Amino acid sequence: MADVVIRGGLVVGATGARITDVAVEDGRFCAMGPELPGAELEINAHGLAVLPGLIDVHLHFNEPGRTHWEGISTGSSALAAGGGTLFFDMPLNSTPCTLDGVSFELKHQAMDKSSVTDFALWGGLTPNNLESLDELAECGVIGFKAFMCDSGLPEFARADDLTLQRGMLVAARWGLPVAVHAESEEMTKALTARIRSSGGKGVRDYLESRPLLAELEAIERAALIAKETGARLHIVHVSSGRGVALAVQLRASGVDLTIETCPHYLFFTEQDLEEIGAAAKCSPPLRSAEEREALWDAVLGDGVDIIASDHSPAPPELKTEADFFKLWGGIAGVQSTLGVLLEGSHRRRLSLSRITQLTAAAPARRFHILNKGAIEIGLDADCTLVELDTPYTVSADELLYRHKSSPYLGKQLRGIVRRTLLRGRTIYRDGLIQASRMGQLVRPAGGE
Repeated sequence: MADVVIRGGLVVGATGARITDVAVEDGRFCAMGPELPGAELEINAHGLAVLPGLIDVHLHFNEPGRTHWEGISTGSSALAAGGGTLFFDMPLNSTPCTLDGVSFELKHQAMDKSSVTDFALWGGLTPNNLESLDELAECGVIGFKAFMCDSGLPEFARADDLTLQRGMLVAARWGLPVAVHAESEEMTKALTARIRSSGGKGVRDYLESRPLLAELEAIERAALIAKETGARLHIVHVSSGRGVALAVQLRASGVDLTIETCPHYLFFTEQDLEEIGAAAKCSPPLRSAEEREALWDAVLGDGVDIIASDHSPAPPELKTEADFFKLWGGIAGVQSTLGVLLEGSHRRRLSLSRITQLTAAAPARRFHILNKGAIEIGLDADCTLVELDTPYTVSADELLYRHKSSPYLGKQLRGIVRRTLLRGRTIYRDGLIQASRMGQLVRPAGGE
């Protein structure tokens, strides 16, 4: 007898979807087919879609050190409520940043105590920790993260070109990807100084300080360094159709490169930034409606590889400054990724299989997570049961974040997550977290 049978759901795979039963034993999918034998726990999934658990490769839960910004317990709970079962935590904005073995272990211990879902850890790549990259790789980081522009934190210095080159050589030796925030420091710094000197402090001033060209230039430069070093490059939060098109061209030239975008770039535009304000500030910033449509075209095609939330919240007091440049940027959105994509599938031809590819299969493949990313026999039984076509309005009382703030508040999304299972155990059901401290550290295949 299996431990769990999920009955009669629309099970979504890489090539399509079919109504069937799925069985779980010892935390892994063990059988799939119609009318499977009974189990200790039977879950009625009739009328629901059964999707692989989302793997969010890019977010900031800020613990230890800045738990009052979000925290592992609240953040991972929100991820589970959004259908997620695994996240990759960025090396900042926690204190200390994850820059060596000691800081890795501090974050690992914090995750073990509080994470509802499984987790992996990024290591930082800065001019100040190049000698610690091997140590981080031995600890089991999922990859290295670098900022090509000012990160906003003095303790996480931007990676100049030489730092990138040296870091990518180490990463290539370990076979680990390097994720880059691709914006030109020279361009954004000079534009900001010029705009600020003339009194600029509004939303439009901020947008002008971070033009699309700054992103395009940095993508091209990072790709050139990756090609020369043989590194695996991951461009995070590409904000525009033009950015994706450039990255696709560079990939065709022989760069081992993957492209990530975020739900907020697919849902909002720069006009929304003017209307919403601080809650929608991010960098790269939201782009024009035309760029958003071009980005959607890339998602509907095969240009974009991965969609991740880049969930990066902050306390309300950091979002109230009248000077837009002084507001802390970052979108709170880890609970809304699936809702944005399902709303997009309702309006566009975005298939369920493509959604699972972007949010589960491709992340598992790119980051060498061999036992996750699909509903297949032998893999971890990570999945989410979703009422696909039901629209809903995002409200603060349904958000499990530490701070009930998000640019999605009051917006209509689609697809209500009814249940999320991690290794066959229910961790979220109908608005409530069902299990705490279930998470385990996930290392890339071949890691120690």
